[in-house]
Amino acid sequence: MSTTRTGGLEGIVAGQTALSTVGKEGVGLTYRGYSIEDLAEHAGFEEVAWLLLRGELPTAAELEGYQTRLRERRGLPGPLRDILERLPATAHPMDVLRTGCSALGCLEPEEDGRSALDVIDRLLGLFPSMLCYWHQFHATGERLDVETDDRTIAGHFLRLLHGRPPEETARRALDVSLTLYAEHEFNASTFTARIAASTLADVYSAITAAIGTLRGPLHGGANEAAFALIEEFADPEAAEQGVMEKLRRKEKIMGFGHRVYRHTDPRSTIIQRWAERLGRETGDTRFYPVSVRIDEVMRREKKIFTNLDFYSAGAYHFLGIPAPLFTPLFVFARTAGWGAHILEQRANNRLIRPDADYVGSPPRPFVPLAKRTASAGG
Repeated sequence: MSTTRTGGLEGIVAGQTALSTVGKEGVGLTYRGYSIEDLAEHAGFEEVAWLLLRGELPTAAELEGYQTRLRERRGLPGPLRDILERLPATAHPMDVLRTGCSALGCLEPEEDGRSALDVIDRLLGLFPSMLCYWHQFHATGERLDVETDDRTIAGHFLRLLHGRPPEETARRALDVSLTLYAEHEFNASTFTARIAASTLADVYSAITAAIGTLRGPLHGGANEAAFALIEEFADPEAAEQGVMEKLRRKEKIMGFGHRVYRHTDPRSTIIQRWAERLGRETGDTRFYPVSVRIDEVMRREKKIFTNLDFYSAGAYHFLGIPAPLFTPLFVFARTAGWGAHILEQRANNRLIRPDADYVGSPPRPFVPLAKRTASAGG
């Protein structure tokens, strides 16, 4: 009798990690033992990336050096700029990052004496430059100067996107968001990265595979879908009526529920506070109230809570970030987590190759072509 469990490997322990605890007993999230609440409140994203990749929080000197290191890795090689210019304006930004990551692996291969950490840091520094260069070139024809002097990835991205230094509240809000998205145990894209790493593939291949996995709407993209939902409604009353109608039609409401957490997504509580603050500071009287009403309806009708993606949509909207760029921000952050998992997989590697439960035809004799009758699908 087969012992295979169905349901997308839910409940199957596929390996060990020291990087994060996700939903232990249905609640909570920690990175290397530090609660997500403490990290979001007191640390910047570069501190969190250092923690994930190097095991401990940095000292002040280490953090300053690391921010400088990442800042020095923002430049785009000429051949990569050419590729970005040739990609169509209609391409999805996730496809741009996937292609750009793969191309960089050809231009700056890990095998040329670069360590895995060198490659990961290069991608952390480069991804915002890559995305904004492509976005700006196809929006205006401008070849963007991507090497800013901002100390943080969040500030760098917002400056490139808007052409001016960001307000501190905006920079810090995005910085917190990157921390919240940085790591989440064996999710689909991370597990993909570990599978690739287990074959001894290079870092670029593993992260390209992870980006491709995050591209799927059942993993990434929920914040874009949540934005589209919220944008449908002019006010909270319209939102309540609209969501009730969607529920009657049994439509899926994106940005709600989580496969791991049973009661609440701890990251959602944090980003909601930032969405509320940003909405208040931008004078919003519609988007955030509509978001809250949708949240209330889903809790009342389905007993289901928001996940990180739902209120992230509002936060990004108030930061002036176009919706198609929402999921690429996930990539900026999760590159730290993916990279840490690649390093962890390599440190104690065994090829990841699960068994399959075969449910096809039993053994049968081969039928020569001349004797075959039409198949049911013919």
